[in-house]
Amino acid sequence: MLESNFYVALIHYPVMNKKEQAIGSALTTIDLHDIARASITFGIKGFYVVTPYEDQAILATQVIEHWTKGVGGKLNPFRKKALELIRVAETFEDAVNSIEQERKEPVVTIATSAKKTPGSITIEVLRQKLENKASHVLVFGTAWGLADELIDTCDFILDPIYGNTDYNHLSVRSAASIYLDRITNGR
Repeated sequence: MLESNFYVALIHYPVMNKKEQAIGSALTTIDLHDIARASITFGIKGFYVVTPYEDQAILATQVIEHWTKGVGGKLNPFRKKALELIRVAETFEDAVNSIEQERKEPVVTIATSAKKTPGSITIEVLRQKLENKASHVLVFGTAWGLADELIDTCDFILDPIYGNTDYNHLSVRSAASIYLDRITNGR
């Protein structure tokens, strides 16, 4: 189990399109549900949904409130508990600042990518580098992944997830679950 100083961020801007151009992407509500459920399963302290788009932030807030303050939470308290982890931020910098203010300690940022990136590290190396006196945020990109400009701001980037075929295009919610399992369980 991770210490309670580990966070997840799901980035909607800046991310890449399939032409490798930096764009903003739309919110997918199933990502909120599934990543929140994975986060609570693996002991994550908080899950940031990062979008600069007001309509997308409103949508995220409506989904969260339905399951935490509305009828959804009464009907499914397990889902309520998971979605209570979600926080909406306008920028990644805002999310990191929020964690710093909450924890009163530095934040180590860890990018993920489906493509091999120079300088990326394995899960095993990351586990050795996790600091006791810091918070950590595992960063995921929507669309075709994090834009290089955001990856370049992170302290580390993890190696991609590979299966036993050449196919490598997981949904972000699947990737989040796999990375969290591998980080927490040491595989």
